[in-house]
Amino acid sequence: MSSDSILELQEIILELGGRRILDCLSMAFWPGHVHAVVGPNGAGKSTLASMIMGLGDYRAHGGDVRFEDRSIKELSIDQRARLGIALAWQEPARYEGLTVRRFVGAGAADATEAALRRRLEQVALDPDRYLDRAVDRTLSGGERKRIELASILAQEPRLVMMDEPDSGIDVEALGRIFDAIRLLREEGVTVLLITHSQTVLEQADHAFLICCGRMVAKGSVAKIKEFYGERCLPCDHQNAPREDCNGER
Repeated sequence: MSSDSILELQEIILELGGRRILDCLSMAFWPGHVHAVVGPNGAGKSTLASMIMGLGDYRAHGGDVRFEDRSIKELSIDQRARLGIALAWQEPARYEGLTVRRFVGAGAADATEAALRRRLEQVALDPDRYLDRAVDRTLSGGERKRIELASILAQEPRLVMMDEPDSGIDVEALGRIFDAIRLLREEGVTVLLITHSQTVLEQADHAFLICCGRMVAKGSVAKIKEFYGERCLPCDHQNAPREDCNGER
């Protein structure tokens, strides 16, 4: 593993339901940077995040996942979380009867009242209004995403993956999430933005473009945005996966 990488994926092959979703995918992510993994719907982006997090069937893959120079392939989701890996879901969960205070404090490194209030303030939510509210259907999608992000900030993670952070929210809420991404970067946290949105892509320092589970390109945000907009968006991406990591396209 490169000494300047916090996370490295080595020739990942993942099949689900007899279909290859990730196809010999290799990536390296620098610490303290915001990376975007961009691609069209069905490219394998959310599967990639689930595999890194170690969810369920997504752990049964070929290749290796290395975090801070150690293999985490055999570790459970809880063990990966304890290493400092966190995932913000595309659709945050609702927890009927669970208050925001308990939700944000559950995995917090510091669960004091002052710390919980600060985390809500960091995602532009008034603690007096939200701490004792239930995490349920009375909250909007944007509110739930920001509360989930507050809970992740409270964990003081090393690596945060955000799956489609702009999904189902308004422009104001998205701006607050972008503010939180900048805060994570300032605190030295590595961020992976899983997205098909060019607006979200623009928040990154570096980007990877994938299609049908393969790496298509990597580089600066400007380079990937141009390639994605001109080549990928007009394309139906109906290419078949290679048979092995050394196969020809």
